[in-house]
Amino acid sequence: MTKNKQEDILDAALLLFATRGFDGTTVPMIAERAKVGAGTIYRYFENKESLVNALFQKCVMELSETIKKDFPISNGDIREQFRHIFKRMFNFAKKDINGLLFVDSHSGARYLNDQSKKLFADFLDFLRILLENGKKQGMICQLPSEALISIVYGAFVRLYKVIQTGVLEETPELLKGVEECCWNAIRVH
Repeated sequence: MTKNKQEDILDAALLLFATRGFDGTTVPMIAERAKVGAGTIYRYFENKESLVNALFQKCVMELSETIKKDFPISNGDIREQFRHIFKRMFNFAKKDINGLLFVDSHSGARYLNDQSKKLFADFLDFLRILLENGKKQGMICQLPSEALISIVYGAFVRLYKVIQTGVLEETPELLKGVEECCWNAIRVH
């Protein structure tokens, strides 16, 4: 156990929520995995919902910061910006696959509070702006941005799940090819 019990709780909750879901995870399970008493969890979090919201906000912020770091905004090259986002998503997934799976499986959950919903909406807005700029430049298909995000993000999450299970081996060639396929799926031909 680390010296920071709150981080131990968050780490344990992330693994359990990512693999078992919110309803399949109990506070005693989190406590056992974090090697703390169940009462300790309630010192840091009012209830399971506040814990899942704190964790969701943490993961969304980390994903957003990973994508926005060194984002090539100045040149306005939509293709380069798309490549940047895709590579950064892979960096995030490699570093924190449970964080990616957790955000993916909890982003529309009934128990997310307004702050969690706003943080996720802000993240999606960043992606929407890129797509809308690409549409204005005639580079991106004129489909609704939500559909375009689903095409790329859905493919990305599924691919990383397949890599995680060992069905596919992550190689630079594979990642480059998938990124190119996702770009081709949303670009104007």
